Amino acid sequence: MFQYKRIAVKIGSNVLTRKDGTLDITRMSALVDQIAELHKAGMEIVLISSGAVASGRSELKQHRKLDAVSARQLFSAVGQAKLINRYFELFREHGIACGQVLTMKENFATRQHYLNQRHCMEVMIENGVIPIVNENDTISVTELMFTDNDELSGLIASMMNMEALIILSNIDGIYNGNPENPQSRVITEITGNRQNLSEYIQTKKSSFGRGGMLTKCNIARKVADEGIMVIIANGKKENILPDVLRKNSDAVCTRFLPAEKPASSIKKWIAHSEGFAKGEIHINACAQETLMSHQAASLLPIGVTRIEGNFEKDDIVRIFDHEGNQIGVGRIGYNSEKARSLIGKQGARPLIHYDYLYLD
Repeated sequence: MFQYKRIAVKIGSNVLTRKDGTLDITRMSALVDQIAELHKAGMEIVLISSGAVASGRSELKQHRKLDAVSARQLFSAVGQAKLINRYFELFREHGIACGQVLTMKENFATRQHYLNQRHCMEVMIENGVIPIVNENDTISVTELMFTDNDELSGLIASMMNMEALIILSNIDGIYNGNPENPQSRVITEITGNRQNLSEYIQTKKSSFGRGGMLTKCNIARKVADEGIMVIIANGKKENILPDVLRKNSDAVCTRFLPAEKPASSIKKWIAHSEGFAKGEIHINACAQETLMSHQAASLLPIGVTRIEGNFEKDDIVRIFDHEGNQIGVGRIGYNSEKARSLIGKQGARPLIHYDYLYLD
């Protein structure tokens, strides 16, 4: 009946909140009903849910002006308790247990922390518990925050080896024009051919969330490149989750078709680790051509022209071409001092082995 056995579902703030910023309990209840139906059909599900800040905002009457960070911390502290309690009660009506997983960007910075989080959620899934994941806004600071929960959902889907990631927004998908224009149509399928969608996508951010459709598109492409189907659909439509997940579904949505060859677990982690990079490796045109070819190739010192930053062995570094464009990230095999001593040399071991290299 359903196409997948293991999925991540991301519910955006604009799906869970009304226009006045209060929590839309009716919509939340309807989505829990749908997730419960999928769960009872044998599907393994991780839920990434926004709405804590909006939920807290609607609960509190501000008595004084707060700066943006203080407001986010206050609203999320109150709102997360309210949000998870509501989920707990709604899932309990279906006889399903759920559990809260609060995380921060820096929890993904090392491979060990990454694996610890994965193990926690695997244990929950194995015991029939639905993990409900959100960023811990109470202690996250702006420069170390995820772009939004779209970025977090992509990382979770990749980390948990999901077959599909469903991103629920308040519109039907990626349009070939302004969604408010009646002539615009939803692009139903996007493949890995890197078609330029920037002319279509509205850059404005959502009312209550931090992200916009451009962020969703960029995250969706990266996750699809890792072999995971990504579906962007309208979370305010009735029965949307079962509809888009049925085999041969004709529900209106945008599907980012997965790459045929999935990335390895370590490459998936590296693909989402750009924000933790400690340095830069600049390469010449010949090295770029080798890396970008269809052959599996490691980054050798002979192709390196410059190294920036201080880093230790196994840190994440960004890779730049000879024109200064970032082309990928990787886990470096040397510390920065040793790496600099090898620049341009022949016969040395790779700076970044192919197994630890992710190209954009």
